[in-house]
Amino acid sequence: MLEGKALVQDSDMPVKMQIQAMTYASQALDLFDVCDCKSVARHIKREFDKTYGSGWQCVVGSNFGCYFTHSQGTFIYFCLETLNFLIFKGAS
Repeated sequence: MLEGKALVQDSDMPVKMQIQAMTYASQALDLFDVCDCKSVARHIKREFDKTYGSGWQCVVGSNFGCYFTHSQGTFIYFCLETLNFLIFKGAS
């Protein structure tokens, strides 16, 4: 497990949800190869959907750009290992 080694770059999530995001990311990296970003993202998205309801989006990779609108209190961008993680719930 890699908890505690993530570096949050930006977030408006409650701290408890931030910790959960980093835990899910760590679990995904234990289950999947670091090169399998699609499976890592799918795992995190499914866990967030189960825990916090449907509508979550997850982007994982080492180099990506993005522009999005999210529901307040549902955004986090952090780094873990060699990957960047962007998790958010779309605005309704």
